[in-house]
Amino acid sequence: MANNTSVSLESPLMATYNRFPVTLVKGKGSYVWDDKGTQFLDFTSGIATCNLGHVPDSVKEKLEEQVQNLWHCSNLYNIPNQQELAALLTENSCGNQVFFCNSGAEANEAAIKLARRYAQKVKGTDSYEIVTFEQSFHGRTLATLSATGQEKIQQGFLPLVQGFRYLPFNDNEAIEQLAEIKPAAVLLELVQGEGGVIPANKEWVKKLALICEANDILLMVDEIQTGIGRTGTLFAYEQYSIEPDVISVAKGLGSGFPIGAIIAKEKAAKGFDPGSHGSTFGGNPLATAAGVATITHIVESQLLKHVEEISTYLDVEFQTLKDKYSFIKGIRGKGLLKGIVVEVNAAEIVQKAIGNKLLILTAGPNVVRVLPPLTATVEEINEFINKLEKTFQSI
Repeated sequence: MANNTSVSLESPLMATYNRFPVTLVKGKGSYVWDDKGTQFLDFTSGIATCNLGHVPDSVKEKLEEQVQNLWHCSNLYNIPNQQELAALLTENSCGNQVFFCNSGAEANEAAIKLARRYAQKVKGTDSYEIVTFEQSFHGRTLATLSATGQEKIQQGFLPLVQGFRYLPFNDNEAIEQLAEIKPAAVLLELVQGEGGVIPANKEWVKKLALICEANDILLMVDEIQTGIGRTGTLFAYEQYSIEPDVISVAKGLGSGFPIGAIIAKEKAAKGFDPGSHGSTFGGNPLATAAGVATITHIVESQLLKHVEEISTYLDVEFQTLKDKYSFIKGIRGKGLLKGIVVEVNAAEIVQKAIGNKLLILTAGPNVVRVLPPLTATVEEINEFINKLEKTFQSI
């Protein structure tokens, strides 16, 4: 994200973020308000997290009901919301079993651990290597930043966790090495979000899946940013004619309430047994209440159809802007995960947009990332385009 203002040396907060000069105190739908009462159109969705918009009524009601009864009890006991959410996720995916945690990084940590343990305890091999891809992003824990194919994320944290190999993304020749490497698993994003909003090529993904299947390599898809309807289907893998062995999800799963999960096919799930992995807060009653309400709303409504329609409308508007402004070099992404490739400094565009009461993001130095809530209306898209064009006029 853009470098605008930092926490002062006198602040009790560690200076881990370059924060925008905005203090948000309220949100509803596609809008947020700062502490001065200024309204902003939020097309960041909390970085693809508030997929139903801010404070959606269906999730709010479920949380208010749960907060009156039980907040936490640990995974030593049965948690009804957890059972219900796991059923919703498996009924609407190719997976059979779910492990709950608190974040996307923890979900990918769980996937990495599951892959290693499956290889060593189920298959009986000494395999532990995970193949990921250049420009990927899988989290900021020590293991997930080691899995991330970007040196800038890894700087200052050496030595990295061993056991990760990075291959070029969308490269057919590169994945032919997998039969010889025989890693425990392959982990990929179907749209590289932080890496520049770069979609995977469908034929390349299908070839990768076939190689993994033929060599008993677990195929793990990181759907932290693409999942929960963001690309127009509940999970992005549905658009690629594949069935992953493991799917990691977080962000949009709780509509802003911290929750993460991995969804695994029965074969892969055998890698975990009692005591092999756990989480104190993972899948607690409050988090899974938010998850149940979120997934129920998506699968029982026409929201995914709306995402398809509104993203098509947005694409047309983007093309009009591209034809008008020569510094726009391309539009890419899927559904409501969009990237505007520009010749200018993307961070400057994001900063100027704040002055026009619009919140957007970067995805690298030359990509503006746009993440509307899935509930965004045509009127809100038009408002966004007007604010964005006003921003472009000042570049």
